[in-house]
Amino acid sequence: MATTADIRNGLVIQLEGALQRIIEFQHIKTARGGAKVWTKLKNVRTGQVTENTFRSGEKIDPVRLESIEMQYLYFDGQHYIFMNTGTYEQMAIDEELFKQASRYVKENEIVKIMLHMDTALDIEIPTSVVLEVTETEPGFKGDTVTGGTKPAVVETGTTVQVPIFIEIGDKIRVDTRSGEYLERIK
Repeated sequence: MATTADIRNGLVIQLEGALQRIIEFQHIKTARGGAKVWTKLKNVRTGQVTENTFRSGEKIDPVRLESIEMQYLYFDGQHYIFMNTGTYEQMAIDEELFKQASRYVKENEIVKIMLHMDTALDIEIPTSVVLEVTETEPGFKGDTVTGGTKPAVVETGTTVQVPIFIEIGDKIRVDTRSGEYLERIK
Protein backbone atom coordinates (compact mmCIF):
# COMPACT_ATOMS: atom_id res chain seq x y z
CA MET A 1 0.00 0.00 0.00
CA ALA A 2 1.35 3.41 -0.95
CA THR A 3 1.03 6.74 0.85
CA THR A 4 0.64 10.33 -0.28
CA ALA A 5 4.46 10.58 -0.44
CA ASP A 6 4.28 8.34 -3.55
CA ILE A 7 1.95 10.67 -5.46
CA ARG A 8 3.25 11.85 -8.85
CA ASN A 9 1.73 13.14 -12.07
CA GLY A 10 0.29 10.37 -14.24
CA LEU A 11 -0.19 7.91 -11.36
CA VAL A 12 -3.51 6.04 -11.53
CA ILE A 13 -5.20 5.36 -8.20
CA GLN A 14 -8.40 3.65 -7.10
CA LEU A 15 -10.56 6.22 -5.28
CA GLU A 16 -14.19 5.72 -4.28
CA GLY A 17 -14.57 2.78 -6.69
CA ALA A 18 -13.26 4.63 -9.75
CA LEU A 19 -9.89 4.75 -11.47
CA GLN A 20 -8.47 8.29 -11.25
CA ARG A 21 -5.33 9.63 -12.98
CA ILE A 22 -3.42 12.34 -11.08
CA ILE A 23 -3.05 15.34 -13.39
CA GLU A 24 -1.59 17.76 -10.87
CA PHE A 25 -0.62 17.71 -7.20
CA GLN A 26 0.82 20.04 -4.59
CA HIS A 27 2.07 19.53 -1.04
CA ILE A 28 0.60 22.16 1.29
CA LYS A 29 2.01 22.84 4.75
CA THR A 30 0.02 25.17 6.97
CA ALA A 31 1.23 26.88 10.14
CA ARG A 32 -1.47 25.21 12.18
CA GLY A 33 -2.43 21.63 11.56
CA GLY A 34 -0.79 18.93 9.51
CA ALA A 35 0.43 18.93 5.94
CA LYS A 36 -1.97 18.09 3.12
CA VAL A 37 -1.62 16.98 -0.48
CA TRP A 38 -3.95 18.69 -2.95
CA THR A 39 -4.61 16.74 -6.17
CA LYS A 40 -6.43 17.30 -9.43
CA LEU A 41 -7.79 13.95 -10.65
CA LYS A 42 -9.23 12.83 -13.98
CA ASN A 43 -11.58 9.85 -14.09
CA VAL A 44 -10.04 7.39 -16.56
CA ARG A 45 -13.36 6.15 -17.91
CA THR A 46 -15.52 9.31 -18.00
CA GLY A 47 -12.87 12.04 -18.30
CA GLN A 48 -14.45 14.06 -15.47
CA VAL A 49 -11.92 16.22 -13.61
CA THR A 50 -12.23 16.64 -9.83
CA GLU A 51 -10.08 17.89 -6.98
CA ASN A 52 -9.30 16.01 -3.78
CA THR A 53 -7.21 16.76 -0.70
CA PHE A 54 -5.43 14.01 1.22
CA ARG A 55 -3.88 14.26 4.68
CA SER A 56 -0.11 13.82 4.61
CA GLY A 57 0.78 10.15 5.11
CA GLU A 58 -2.70 8.92 4.17
CA LYS A 59 -2.77 5.60 2.36
CA ILE A 60 -3.69 5.54 -1.34
CA ASP A 61 -4.40 2.59 -3.62
CA PRO A 62 -2.26 2.82 -6.79
CA VAL A 63 -3.35 0.79 -9.81
CA ARG A 64 -0.79 -0.98 -11.95
CA LEU A 65 -1.44 -0.49 -15.65
CA GLU A 66 0.04 -2.74 -18.30
CA SER A 67 1.40 -1.08 -21.45
CA ILE A 68 1.20 -3.23 -24.59
CA GLU A 69 2.34 -2.39 -28.10
CA MET A 70 -0.49 -3.02 -30.52
CA GLN A 71 -0.93 -2.51 -34.24
CA TYR A 72 -3.98 -0.58 -35.47
CA LEU A 73 -5.66 -2.74 -38.12
CA TYR A 74 -8.98 -1.15 -39.14
CA PHE A 75 -12.26 0.48 -38.08
CA ASP A 76 -15.35 -1.72 -38.45
CA GLY A 77 -17.92 1.06 -38.00
CA GLN A 78 -18.28 0.71 -34.21
CA HIS A 79 -14.91 -0.46 -32.91
CA TYR A 80 -11.27 0.05 -33.73
CA ILE A 81 -9.52 -3.29 -34.14
CA PHE A 82 -5.97 -3.69 -32.80
CA MET A 83 -3.58 -6.65 -32.82
CA ASN A 84 -1.12 -7.47 -30.06
CA THR A 85 2.28 -7.53 -31.80
CA GLY A 86 3.57 -10.25 -29.46
CA THR A 87 0.69 -12.74 -29.33
CA TYR A 88 -1.21 -11.77 -32.51
CA GLU A 89 -4.48 -11.62 -30.55
CA GLN A 90 -6.97 -9.02 -31.71
CA MET A 91 -8.81 -6.55 -29.48
CA ALA A 92 -11.79 -4.33 -30.28
CA ILE A 93 -11.63 -0.87 -28.69
CA ASP A 94 -14.63 1.44 -28.39
CA GLU A 95 -14.78 4.42 -30.70
CA GLU A 96 -14.86 6.91 -27.79
CA LEU A 97 -11.46 5.84 -26.44
CA PHE A 98 -9.60 6.02 -29.76
CA LYS A 99 -11.56 8.78 -31.54
CA GLN A 100 -9.10 11.63 -30.76
CA ALA A 101 -6.00 9.55 -31.52
CA SER A 102 -7.50 8.17 -34.76
CA ARG A 103 -7.09 11.61 -36.32
CA TYR A 104 -3.32 10.97 -36.50
CA VAL A 105 -2.86 7.18 -36.63
CA LYS A 106 -2.85 5.33 -39.96
CA GLU A 107 -3.70 1.67 -40.42
CA ASN A 108 -0.86 -0.74 -39.55
CA GLU A 109 0.86 1.76 -37.20
CA ILE A 110 2.03 0.71 -33.75
CA VAL A 111 0.60 2.41 -30.62
CA LYS A 112 0.82 1.69 -26.89
CA ILE A 113 -2.41 0.72 -25.18
CA MET A 114 -2.71 0.94 -21.40
CA LEU A 115 -4.67 -2.00 -19.98
CA HIS A 116 -6.15 -2.68 -16.56
CA MET A 117 -7.49 -6.21 -16.10
CA ASP A 118 -7.69 -6.69 -19.90
CA THR A 119 -9.70 -3.48 -20.33
CA ALA A 120 -8.23 -0.73 -22.49
CA LEU A 121 -8.08 2.56 -20.56
CA ASP A 122 -5.81 4.84 -22.56
CA ILE A 123 -3.90 5.01 -25.83
CA GLU A 124 -0.46 6.55 -26.21
CA ILE A 125 0.53 7.84 -29.63
CA PRO A 126 3.77 9.59 -30.62
CA THR A 127 3.91 13.36 -30.02
CA SER A 128 4.37 13.94 -33.75
CA VAL A 129 3.54 11.91 -36.85
CA VAL A 130 4.31 12.15 -40.57
CA LEU A 131 1.23 12.30 -42.78
CA GLU A 132 0.72 12.83 -46.50
CA VAL A 133 -1.39 15.73 -47.78
CA THR A 134 -4.25 14.35 -49.91
CA GLU A 135 -6.26 17.51 -50.53
CA THR A 136 -5.44 21.22 -50.51
CA GLU A 137 -5.96 24.27 -52.66
CA PRO A 138 -3.01 25.57 -54.63
CA GLY A 139 -1.11 28.44 -53.01
CA PHE A 140 -0.38 31.56 -55.02
CA LYS A 141 2.73 33.68 -54.62
CA GLY A 142 1.93 36.78 -52.60
CA ASP A 143 -1.27 35.27 -51.17
CA THR A 144 -0.51 36.01 -47.50
CA VAL A 145 -3.64 37.89 -46.45
CA THR A 146 -4.62 35.00 -44.17
CA GLY A 147 -1.21 34.81 -42.50
CA GLY A 148 0.23 32.47 -45.07
CA THR A 149 -1.71 29.33 -44.14
CA LYS A 150 -4.39 27.26 -45.79
CA PRO A 151 -6.36 24.15 -44.82
CA ALA A 152 -5.06 20.77 -45.97
CA VAL A 153 -6.62 17.34 -45.56
CA VAL A 154 -4.14 14.60 -44.65
CA GLU A 155 -4.41 10.86 -45.34
CA THR A 156 -6.28 10.15 -42.07
CA GLY A 157 -9.01 12.66 -43.01
CA THR A 158 -7.93 15.34 -40.53
CA THR A 159 -7.70 18.97 -41.62
CA VAL A 160 -4.48 20.80 -40.68
CA GLN A 161 -3.54 24.45 -41.28
CA VAL A 162 -0.37 24.43 -43.40
CA PRO A 163 1.81 27.09 -45.09
CA ILE A 164 0.78 28.10 -48.63
CA PHE A 165 3.74 26.31 -50.26
CA ILE A 166 2.46 22.83 -49.24
CA GLU A 167 1.02 20.85 -52.15
CA ILE A 168 -0.88 17.59 -52.62
CA GLY A 169 1.49 14.64 -52.10
CA ASP A 170 3.80 16.46 -49.67
CA LYS A 171 4.57 14.72 -46.41
CA ILE A 172 4.26 16.88 -43.30
CA ARG A 173 5.00 16.41 -39.60
CA VAL A 174 2.00 17.16 -37.35
CA ASP A 175 2.00 17.67 -33.56
CA THR A 176 -0.57 15.18 -32.19
CA ARG A 177 -1.11 17.18 -28.98
CA SER A 178 -2.21 20.40 -30.70
CA GLY A 179 -2.91 19.33 -34.28
CA GLU A 180 -0.49 21.95 -35.62
CA TYR A 181 1.79 21.72 -38.65
CA LEU A 182 5.46 21.38 -37.64
CA GLU A 183 7.48 20.91 -40.84
CA ARG A 184 7.56 19.55 -44.37
CA ILE A 185 9.41 16.24 -44.77
CA LYS A 186 11.60 15.93 -47.87
